[in-house]
Order: sequence, then C-alpha cells, then structure tokens
Amino acid sequence: MKFVVNRDVFSDAVSFVVKLLPQRPTLPILSGVVLEATSGALQLSSFDYETSSRTSIEADITETGAVLVQGRLLAEIANRLPQAPVELSRDERGVVIRCGQASFHLPIMPLEEFPSLPAIEGQQGTVDGASFAQAVAQVAVAASKEDVAPVITGVNLTLGADSLGLLATDRYRVAVRELEWEGGFQQPTTALVPARTLAEAAKSLGGAGKLTLTHVVQGERELIAFSSDHKTVTSLLIKGNFPAVERLFPTELPHYAVLQTSELVDAVRRVQLVLEREAALRFTFTQDGLSLEALGSEQAQASEQLDVVLHGDDIVVSLKPQFLLDGVLAIHSEFVRIAFTRTENPGKPGPVLMTGHTSGDQASDSYRYLLQPNLLMR
Repeated sequence: MKFVVNRDVFSDAVSFVVKLLPQRPTLPILSGVVLEATSGALQLSSFDYETSSRTSIEADITETGAVLVQGRLLAEIANRLPQAPVELSRDERGVVIRCGQASFHLPIMPLEEFPSLPAIEGQQGTVDGASFAQAVAQVAVAASKEDVAPVITGVNLTLGADSLGLLATDRYRVAVRELEWEGGFQQPTTALVPARTLAEAAKSLGGAGKLTLTHVVQGERELIAFSSDHKTVTSLLIKGNFPAVERLFPTELPHYAVLQTSELVDAVRRVQLVLEREAALRFTFTQDGLSLEALGSEQAQASEQLDVVLHGDDIVVSLKPQFLLDGVLAIHSEFVRIAFTRTENPGKPGPVLMTGHTSGDQASDSYRYLLQPNLLMR
C-alpha cells in the first residue's frame, strides 16, 4: 500500500474517525483505525461494536491495500505534521509516514481480527444538518450523565413521515425539540441514541448541508446511522423503554413571566457565585419585578432585581442555577417565557416550563424545557 494525500484533509479525516473511539477499549484492537487505499480514494474507519465512523477522501494511490494502526497515535501525528503532502507506505515492519522532513514508523495490528463495519440499510429520512445540530445541542444537555439508569443517558428520537422529534430527561428536567424533515417512515419509529454519540455526530456532520438518518435492524441489534458529505457515524441503540415524560407538559399555562434573556443569564451568573455546589437560587416573581436571592456558606449572600412582565399571581420558586442556564441558553431567543404549573399541594410549585417568547405575546414551542428542583419522576 502506498499513497500521497493532502496534509489537512488527511488530518481532518483521521480526527473524525477517532473522535468516538473509547478511551479504554475492551480489546486493544478496537483502538485501531483502518486505512484502505482503493483506486482513487482513501477510506478510513473505526468500530468498537457500539459506534463506528467512516469517511473517504481523495488521494493519489500508487499501491492499493489496507492496514490497521493505533488510532489516537495516528491522529496526534497527523495533527502535528508540517504543511506538506503526506506520503504513507507499507513495509515489512509496519507503516511509514513521511511529510516534509518528518518521518514516522508505526506498527500495525492484525486486520483480520478487526470487526466488519455494520451495513447501512433500512428506512431513511433527511434533515437540514445545521438545524439538526442545533436541535441536538438544545436537547442533549438534559440527558443524564450517570450510568445508573442507562435508558435516560440517551436522546429519544421519534422518526416520522414529516417530523423528527428529540426528547431527553435526567429526571430533573425534560427537553423537547421537533424538526421538519423528509422521512420515509409511514409509522413513527423511535430510536434511543446515546447522548454523547449523538452530540458528536451532529457536531461533526451538521455543517455539510443535508444529513441522512438511517434506522438499521440487524436481527436483535438496532442501529442508527448519520451520513453526510462522505462521512458516516453509526450507533447501537440503547435498549429499554424511555419514560413517558411527555405527559408532564401541561396544555394550558396562563400563569407566566416574560424576561429579557441576556439580563436573566447575566444576573443568574452573578448571584450564583456565593452558592455552594448543588444549591438552588430563590426566584421571587411579583408585579414589581423579579428578585434573585442566594445564601452561600459562611454567611455569604447575593441578590439582584430584574424587570419582568408577570401574568398571574406572585410566586416564589427555587431552581438550580446551572439547570436554569442550560435551558435559557438553549432557547436562542431575545426573550424567555417562564410558565408556572400547578400542583395539588399549594405550598409546592410545580415544574416551570421555559420557551422562547416572540412578538405579539406569543410563545415559541419548537423548543420546550421543563425544569423542577425536585425529581420529576419518583
């Protein structure tokens, strides 16, 4: 095997395929990247049985062939090569990389022991890549970071005929987003995708125009593939039933407050400075304005007043500042609407629903973020 390739193109391709490699693979061979030189193209791929990444780039191929090399080491080398064409060749001891005056020799791993990449065949739909990347960033923030309950570490996708829904929860908050798309799914199909994998795929592929999602069923294994611009990421789906958190969203919310987003974000960031970790801020909404109060350790205190338009009675709620900021910053609107829900206990406010607020006193419901300082589900 021997080829010459553009340095930047090669570095970007290697970085893409190693991004989802596990830090501690179950088998050493799963830390590898396959380089396959065919007529006119260089294909790069990685696979650890749960996620795979593959891409192809143009290269001047002198000799065809394929090798398996250590992925992260190759990425570090490719990222630091000088600005010159990269020549890679195979010899009896491994792989030789030459670029300008730099030269590296890497050992190879047994290619025949590397697992075959999953075939991408199944129902498909296409969505605008930038819109999808934004939606994933908005929703994935609400997925659980703890592995105690794997089912809520994912983002639940609902693949329909003309809409694509995204839903995530960590039991303290729920984030929902819906997108228009061109789907081939006559019956809505759900796909529970690990949030980290989905976020990396959306970030890597979101800037390339149209993005294709393919639902793959291989016996008992279900996968989803994301493809765009000669790049593909696949992910094994999480097994289990996602909790029915949609029922937590009320249909009517006449009691709400409207604030300027930037003012709220700045005030929360200032006042939370005195708080200990996991502590909540006290929000007092009245017709005269919003009061933020924080009580920290060693008698440290902070407070701030903001203008607010309140529809309904005065109300006091305690919310974790970072959870609040996650939702507000994901809304991407000049104004935010915070709506208050009722509970059977008049002394205990229900979850607050945050949405964007547009002119004409209308809420934008394309993105909804439901937040409760206590557990939403017991």
